[in-house]
Amino acid sequence: MEEKEMQVAKQPTAENAVTTEKRETTVATVAQPPVEKPKKKEKPKEKYELLVPANKKGEHIMPFLNFLRILLIPLYWLLFPFRILGKKVENGACIYVSNHYSMFDCVNIAATTWEGIHFISKRENLEDPFLGWFAKQIKTIPANRDGKDVKTLRDSIRCLKNNEKICIFPEGTRNKTDAEMLPFHHGAALMAIMSKKPIIPVMIYERPRMFKRTDILVGDPIELTEYYDRKLTAQDYEEADNKIREIMLEMRRKHKEELESKNKKK
Repeated sequence: MEEKEMQVAKQPTAENAVTTEKRETTVATVAQPPVEKPKKKEKPKEKYELLVPANKKGEHIMPFLNFLRILLIPLYWLLFPFRILGKKVENGACIYVSNHYSMFDCVNIAATTWEGIHFISKRENLEDPFLGWFAKQIKTIPANRDGKDVKTLRDSIRCLKNNEKICIFPEGTRNKTDAEMLPFHHGAALMAIMSKKPIIPVMIYERPRMFKRTDILVGDPIELTEYYDRKLTAQDYEEADNKIREIMLEMRRKHKEELESKNKKK
């Protein structure tokens, strides 16, 4: 009788079998490694090549920029007539430094040469789907508005060392005030000193107005040779930037005096 009871006890009940099976299933489920979802392939970023190779004459030509020159300058001139006064800009590397009234100021700069010009513009313009496409076609150099951008400086120096032109609006934004010029964000002098290339000061005499002629003053090249091959401080660079700013303001004052003198003679 005892043996029979022991045999009955050893036999698994249906309930026990189901519980055991659940445990095994649970263990098996826990033991399985998590299935990783296949990662989406990221599209490789398009390489943005800034440098423009020189042609046989040693000129750095941007065909798309020349297309825009032929198309837009005559149209812009009909609406906002302008005349360029001052020195002819020679081929080769230089840094255009101009005051800034409108987004079309670059048209006035582009009209001074047939060579390519790398305009330094706020980074947001290159990220815009529409403006960004055009900006990249004319090899624009992106920059942060605060001027604290090492990559912008490095890209600018690369272009200048390649004997190309760049253009910077050191006020950092459009001048919508009555002031002659806004304070400069530092950077133009630093680029000129590091690359040992001349600065071409450009002064837009008045805020462009429809059907009223605006004078675009192009000054003599500024060579900051007194700062070359020296260990400079932040104060030295600030002094050099202020020197550029004062030369530009003096260009405007002289032109104003000439216009007033002509009006008196009339």
